[in-house]
Amino acid sequence: MDHNLHTPLDTAELTETDLLDAAIYGPDDYEIGTVAHVHGNGPATRVIVDVGGFMGIGSRQVALSTDQLEFMRDEEGIVHATTHWTKAEIDEMPEHQD
Repeated sequence: MDHNLHTPLDTAELTETDLLDAAIYGPDDYEIGTVAHVHGNGPATRVIVDVGGFMGIGSRQVALSTDQLEFMRDEEGIVHATTHWTKAEIDEMPEHQD
């Protein structure tokens, strides 16, 4: 997927409504998780991402800030994000507890 062709989201769009269920892709374009929920709004937003598991079973959650993610819309308007974190690095992060 060529993310350079996608439209970046602006700060006002960093809301749970826009980000919920968005796929998160690592630097190798491998899907590492999906947005489970969001804490806050705007530039200080923390995104809680479901990682691992299969179809939600056995997954766990990690917290990333929006400055660690680049959210965008593809040609069909579907929101997703890229990050510099690899799947292995995400797997080593502490689990998020609400």
